[in-house]
Amino acid sequence: MKMTMHIDEELLDRVIAAHGFASKTEAVEMALREMDRKHRLKEYFKNGLGWTKEEMKNAFPRRTSSSPPVRCGRESPCSRQTNIFRTSPA
Repeated sequence: MKMTMHIDEELLDRVIAAHGFASKTEAVEMALREMDRKHRLKEYFKNGLGWTKEEMKNAFPRRTSSSPPVRCGRESPCSRQTNIFRTSPA
């Protein structure tokens, strides 16, 4: 959609330079997407998952007082698991 907007040129230039956007349109679209993402995240934290307290309690395994906490290090079992947040191979 084409439209006319009044945008602070210096601010737009700084954002483009700082983030390496290819165009003004790309910078504006990304700014709008980020504002939308932040709002949706805020609503998510405010409203929760929609789970009951019982569902939340049962969703994650509970550690007993006799079981030691899992320590993650180079040679621990959790270091060999796939990191779902990793964007590139280790």
